[in-house]
Amino acid sequence: MDKQTELEIEAAVFRRLLSHLDSNKDVQNIDLMNLAGFCRNCLSKWYMTEADARGETVDYDAARERVYGEPYNDWKQKYQQEASPEQLAAFTAKTQK
Repeated sequence: MDKQTELEIEAAVFRRLLSHLDSNKDVQNIDLMNLAGFCRNCLSKWYMTEADARGETVDYDAARERVYGEPYNDWKQKYQQEASPEQLAAFTAKTQK
């Protein structure tokens, strides 16, 4: 496979991941962190870091809007739920390993 095709496939997979997350807003970031060790905010930070590595400036709010599909505060108000004690305990246990 040539590099351009590989790049296009990887970009398509990223867009598909964002679409999948957008279609599953009920999956909370803490659930993603507990199960997979990353969340939408992590994706935003990775996006920002990779842009910077290529000489592009993307601030955190713009990166989050790219990942969330709308301004983060709007998404948070509409979809983010309060973490349960069980979710918080699982997160704490995972991060203290």
